[in-house]
Amino acid sequence: MTWVGDPRLAADAEAAWYLEAAFTPGARLGTVYDDPSTPVVVTGVAEVATLRVPSGRIVVDAPWDDDDARMYECGLPTRPPRELAVGIPPGTYPVEVAWTAGPYAFLGRRFDGVECAATRLRVSDEPVAGWEAGLGVADDIARLQPGERPRVAAGANVVCFADAGAWTTLSAPFRTYVDGSPVPRDTERLSHEGERVSDEARRADLVTFAAESGGVVWLGRTGTGDVSVIVVTSGMAGAKA
Repeated sequence: MTWVGDPRLAADAEAAWYLEAAFTPGARLGTVYDDPSTPVVVTGVAEVATLRVPSGRIVVDAPWDDDDARMYECGLPTRPPRELAVGIPPGTYPVEVAWTAGPYAFLGRRFDGVECAATRLRVSDEPVAGWEAGLGVADDIARLQPGERPRVAAGANVVCFADAGAWTTLSAPFRTYVDGSPVPRDTERLSHEGERVSDEARRADLVTFAAESGGVVWLGRTGTGDVSVIVVTSGMAGAKA
């Protein structure tokens, strides 16, 4: 039986092109802002961490909320995380970042223009047959307007993948405040300037990465409908060469 997705969630041709091109070294994703002669090129895809997901439930959200300090000071609970409505098999999965370069000049200086184009959680090596926006457990597909996509928040342009079952422990370092100020975090610093928090009691992880606020979470589905990959785009998402 071949998977058929809901057309209200399906990626359009431009988004599908970007999701494939972003993880293809050498692909052109567009041109540098204000310089149509200089392309933005995918320079490589690197595994930056592994993520343990014993619950099979995934959070894709900011690791903290702008209102956290106020809520903590008032003794109130913070908002629940944005957990995806779809689950994956419990296991350990690679987190991979697609890097681009688009050299540019600013105030007489040259910059290499290296940026993160997209980050993915690779669930399997099965080919993607189709892309769809990833609904959260609290999202109501019936309320989506034509062309609208459920979006994820990003505190200071930071998003994370995390095991939903261990969210309270995993997110605690990002959500601890004293007198309205965040407490310095004791987290593992990663090569892509992200951070990892581990809950060894549950053998679960949280990994942060750069992404713009309001980004769309995309699910790559196999021909049978299984989730092969979860992608969060950033930077030039949606641009086309």
